[in-house]
Amino acid sequence: MKIGFIGLGNMGAPMAVNLATAGHDVTGFDLVTDCPDGVAKADTATQAVTDADVVITMLPNGAILRSVADEIIPAMKAGATLLDCSTVDVESARAVADAATAAGLLAADAPVSGGIGGAAAGTLTFMAGGSDEAFANVSPLFDIMGQKAVHCGPSGNGQAAKICNNMILGATMIATCEAFALADKLGLERQSMFDVVSTSSGYSWSMNAYCPAPGIGPESPSDNDYKPGFAAELMLKDLRLSQQAAESVDAPTPMGERATELYKQFVEDEDGLGLDFSAMLPRFEKQTRG
Repeated sequence: MKIGFIGLGNMGAPMAVNLATAGHDVTGFDLVTDCPDGVAKADTATQAVTDADVVITMLPNGAILRSVADEIIPAMKAGATLLDCSTVDVESARAVADAATAAGLLAADAPVSGGIGGAAAGTLTFMAGGSDEAFANVSPLFDIMGQKAVHCGPSGNGQAAKICNNMILGATMIATCEAFALADKLGLERQSMFDVVSTSSGYSWSMNAYCPAPGIGPESPSDNDYKPGFAAELMLKDLRLSQQAAESVDAPTPMGERATELYKQFVEDEDGLGLDFSAMLPRFEKQTRG
């Protein structure tokens, strides 16, 4: 396929490289970052999408997505597919999909899970919203960039799945970090804690696959001074999106709301900016109940 790729940051660049390595003709554009090897450079976003069969966007937020969509949709050829892999608010995802459809395009929103490592390794999980036709058109690309893609229903449902998943992840990581800090104060060794919890009812991805305690369980960012695999500020972004969505449909999410408050404090008022979201553990280690 001829692919236009808009947004070549930490996630977009390796995704674009994997597509190019697989033999696709990839042209990229980013206002800040240079194109990686194997990806042709466009001088403008509209140049990147001209004659493309699929245009992929990986952008920071809904406002930027809407702005870029307004620019590129008129330049895309009829019948092409706009595939947005950003994590944005559901309303923006649906608005962009509606605009693309009105212009004679297919549209899918497919935010990802798996972080920078998953983007580089081609092991991302995609949560996709959009029509059956749009999903089918881009499925071969999902197979290159990731290991799994789930069609979650109409436009916007990919974003809904992502923010629900990450609301669970944020709350679960906080609980895991709290438990390790409590275990420390109770004199329970971390390895013993892990051996029990990872094989009993406290099992979770946060504990078993991404343990926040250094030297415990599989290697994770905690073993690398909490350099981010998934930065705390990105978790805060996703938690805020979850609360925005919850407010829009009058859904009670007290745990999600509290997790948002804690990550806001960690990122904006403490030293969490630039650290992995699992760095909540040393945060709790330093604190007392009062």
